[in-house]
Amino acid sequence: MSRTTVVGAPRRPVMLLAAAAASLTVGVAACGSSDQPSAESSPSASASASAATEMLGIRDPWVKAADHGMSAAFGTLVNDGDTDVTVTAVATDVSPMELHEMSMKDGKMVMQPKQGGIVVKAKSTHVLEPGGDHLMMMDLKQPVKAGDELTFTLTFADGRTQAFTAVAKPFTGAQETYEPGHGHDQPTPDTSPSPAA
Repeated sequence: MSRTTVVGAPRRPVMLLAAAAASLTVGVAACGSSDQPSAESSPSASASASAATEMLGIRDPWVKAADHGMSAAFGTLVNDGDTDVTVTAVATDVSPMELHEMSMKDGKMVMQPKQGGIVVKAKSTHVLEPGGDHLMMMDLKQPVKAGDELTFTLTFADGRTQAFTAVAKPFTGAQETYEPGHGHDQPTPDTSPSPAA
């Protein structure tokens, strides 16, 4: 019996040491896992920083599907800031682009470049729509099919840029007929509502 007690005695500290080592391992693992959420939170923090640098929000962006020729991008520009924002240019890989407006000239609506760019007032919105201001795609390099997603880059008066993506939709309104003349073609306006999302 005494032998069993003597032999059993040294085993207890070994078992205690093993248990202590296991608890240290768990403790280290727990520390490691508590560090992970802060590492994972850094991408969302950078996403927030990225969102903060955006000049404008863009609601419901869409592009008129077209096989060739001209098309346009539309949507609502949202300025939640305290100062006016001016869009001075727009670009896409699919075609050369211009900022356009529709205006009345000699009793008829004509399309022309938007002089001074598109100004979105502080704490307000600016709608880009058929028959109004729009982002004109001048000469398509490839067909734009319904469902295609196109990336556009806006340039602002201070030189900053912002990209957004818009989906192409079939749209029977704004069937522009262009007549050659005065530098830019004159479309027959169509003020049909935008396509349903």
